[in-house]
Amino acid sequence: MVLLTVFTPTYNRAHTLPEAYCSLKAQTSKNFLWLIVDDGSTDRTAALVSAWMQAEKAFAIRYLYRPNGGMHAAHNTAYAHIETELNLCLDSDDRLAKDAVEQIEKRWAQVKSKNYAGLIGLDDDGNGKLIGTGFPPGLTETTLSGYYAGGGKGDKKLVYRTDITRKYPPYPEFPNEKYVALAAKYRLIDRDYKLAVLNRVLCHVTYLEDGSSHTMWKQYAKNPRGFLYWRQLCLTYPAAATRTVLDSIHYDAACFLAKEPALMLRSPKKVLTMLCTPLGAGLSVLIRLMAARTERKAQKEAV
Repeated sequence: MVLLTVFTPTYNRAHTLPEAYCSLKAQTSKNFLWLIVDDGSTDRTAALVSAWMQAEKAFAIRYLYRPNGGMHAAHNTAYAHIETELNLCLDSDDRLAKDAVEQIEKRWAQVKSKNYAGLIGLDDDGNGKLIGTGFPPGLTETTLSGYYAGGGKGDKKLVYRTDITRKYPPYPEFPNEKYVALAAKYRLIDRDYKLAVLNRVLCHVTYLEDGSSHTMWKQYAKNPRGFLYWRQLCLTYPAAATRTVLDSIHYDAACFLAKEPALMLRSPKKVLTMLCTPLGAGLSVLIRLMAARTERKAQKEAV
């Protein structure tokens, strides 16, 4: 049985998937399976993947189709079907470093007996520039939230044990919403497990103009319950006390955006949340304004 499932949630990314595929073909170790979760694509993704499945001999490719539900819903589908010991998410617009699987194999052999949740490695921009910051010298283990609380920045590549990702609840899927922060599951895992540090670049990252990181205002406005769920977790299991006020403000803003201010009474930090209500109301107005601006810009560029 192979060690690792590389899973790729994708939605209308037939134009970027070949880059991910080529990076997998170039791997120095083929001890992995590629699981593609098609989140309701209407482009030629299915035909493209079918051709690869018929042609590929070096590693297995598995394709799953589901109705469009957002990145977190595609992650739920992936976690429900992964059978390998480890899993790693490769976004449809990213590429694995050519020795990523080999480095994961080597590091996991060193630490698998120590009850880590998995590994944490580095991302770069494909030209050798790290995304955010690296790991402090001598750091051998951390939690994801602990890394950021200690001053770390930027996306990191996470390799999780499959039994761990299944141990915790799936991401909630709210009606008419398509976004929940992926960090929600990671925050729950952080409470009980650490990650072993793999101080190597595992992934070359691309940030597309229509990716979620570039449309966050609109995501926030359209998915208030998803954001509310995340802020509730942050207040219940804070990574740093200094963020509690900010999380309370965002919790209030999400309540206003969901048009259910009464949900403030369910806050894990009720008193602080109520004190932050004016700031939360102001933030909700700003979010609506910025989301509308993002939408107008997209419409103008589409003309």
